[in-house]
Amino acid sequence: MVTIDIPTSTQTEFVEITDAVDQAVPESNVTNGICVVYCPHTTAAITINENADPDVVRDMLHTVNKSVPQDDPEYRHAEGNSAAHVKASTFGAYDQIPIVNGSLVLGTWQGIYFCEFDGPRSRKTHIQILSA
Repeated sequence: MVTIDIPTSTQTEFVEITDAVDQAVPESNVTNGICVVYCPHTTAAITINENADPDVVRDMLHTVNKSVPQDDPEYRHAEGNSAAHVKASTFGAYDQIPIVNGSLVLGTWQGIYFCEFDGPRSRKTHIQILSA
């Protein structure tokens, strides 16, 4: 397993981690298998989406922040980060990417993102490569 550190700088942001995940594949010596990217935080997540146009990430953040507002008077969680928990659960704690012939199988425009919903913080993500 490889663990990467991810510093975040704002409350809600997507940090592209595709290159870091891609670097873990040759180190694993796995030719064909699955790469699991896992976020061990309850207020952050992992997603795969377009990495060619930064407006896609901006639009996603705009929509998720509009759909799950930070300050809803109905939230009861004492830490004040209920919205972050909801957003993280919506996106999910992990994603899986096939590995074929020693390479991640991602679409032409796809990138892997760490999704921060309760930043800024210093975060971690785990990468586990499983052989087929």
